[in-house]
Amino acid sequence: MSGDEMNPAAVAQAVEDIQGDDRWMSQIWRELFSPLHALNFGIGGDTTCNVLWRLQNGELDNIGPKVRLKQVTVVWVGTNNHEHSAEQVAGGILAIAQLLTSRLPKTKVVVLGLLARGEWPNPLREKNVAVNSFLRSWLPRLGQTQFLDVGAGFVHSDGTISTRDMFDFLHLTASGYRAIAKPLIDLLLQILEETPEEKRASLV
Repeated sequence: MSGDEMNPAAVAQAVEDIQGDDRWMSQIWRELFSPLHALNFGIGGDTTCNVLWRLQNGELDNIGPKVRLKQVTVVWVGTNNHEHSAEQVAGGILAIAQLLTSRLPKTKVVVLGLLARGEWPNPLREKNVAVNSFLRSWLPRLGQTQFLDVGAGFVHSDGTISTRDMFDFLHLTASGYRAIAKPLIDLLLQILEETPEEKRASLV
């Protein structure tokens, strides 16, 4: 995007609590991510604007890795940015990654690719594919940010998505969460694994 152009997907905005219960995604979390001492700041319906607003308004306060420990931040947002173009959505995600690397300079940022959506091929799927393409190109410039595509296997050879993976062709089922959790957990464990030098330093 042009440097003079204001990106509406990179403007902080508080989320509207449509459900009225401040619900949080919890499937699979306790089993796979809690043992990593992970915190979950995801809110249903989030857009890039909502995430930016929270990050700029206290969500990062008092968060930082303990001495000698590695820290990873996983970002997964963008499919709810309905009014924004693919380039704008990717720009909003990039703005989040830039803010995280600026405020948490010792953290590694992992950005998850957007999933396909809808029972059949449709413009929203095409948009998410385009967002992922922009992210693959832009994120390496940040250095400590990595893109991870977790969408393999969701779209079948006939172009459909199964209700076994997404009960409404958007939100994941337990089996869908397990499918995306496997490559993510593998990457997190790889990043968090201590090198021999770090292990020796922790024993001093």
